[in-house]
Amino acid sequence: MFKNDFLESLSKVHFTVPLFIFIPVIAFCIYQDFELSIGVLKFVELFALGLFVWTFVEYIMHRFVFHYVPEGKEWAMRLHFIFHGVHHDYPSDAKRLVLPPSVSIPLATAFFFLFKAILPANNIWGFFPGFILGYLFYDISHYAIHHFNFKGNIWKKIKQHHMLHHYQDPEKGYGVSSPLWDKIFRSDFLKK
Repeated sequence: MFKNDFLESLSKVHFTVPLFIFIPVIAFCIYQDFELSIGVLKFVELFALGLFVWTFVEYIMHRFVFHYVPEGKEWAMRLHFIFHGVHHDYPSDAKRLVLPPSVSIPLATAFFFLFKAILPANNIWGFFPGFILGYLFYDISHYAIHHFNFKGNIWKKIKQHHMLHHYQDPEKGYGVSSPLWDKIFRSDFLKK
């Protein structure tokens, strides 16, 4: 994808790398939450909210950022290809199925500070680990969708939903780990 070997290496990642980066972040946030004595019930509520908000962010990012294709600007088309177009052209490329740290770390940092500014004091420590766990679930399940054969009905349906996005209509089915927001925003497929 790049002529420069260093830039090329930044665009590839093994699917387990996000786990090594973000599980310690989740653990640190949980530690902070309990160190501040926020309370177990409040933590569970914030954690669940973080997971839920992730599903919305996943949908919005996939639909409006990753699928934004600016017309007539060569540099913008190249940027789109680097971020998401390559995945649609080569959907089974095992090294380009999860976000590389060169993208995921700055994005996670930006979301952390955005939510820290929006949420009441110290709520970030319960909310953010749920949000990041949602991201990890998305990243790992996205890899699995492309590389594993599932036996369970739920996983088969999730895989079918994403494969329709790739092979039937890329303007539908933006939810990767859940079709919830596709149903709400009417970007779902008619499935039999």
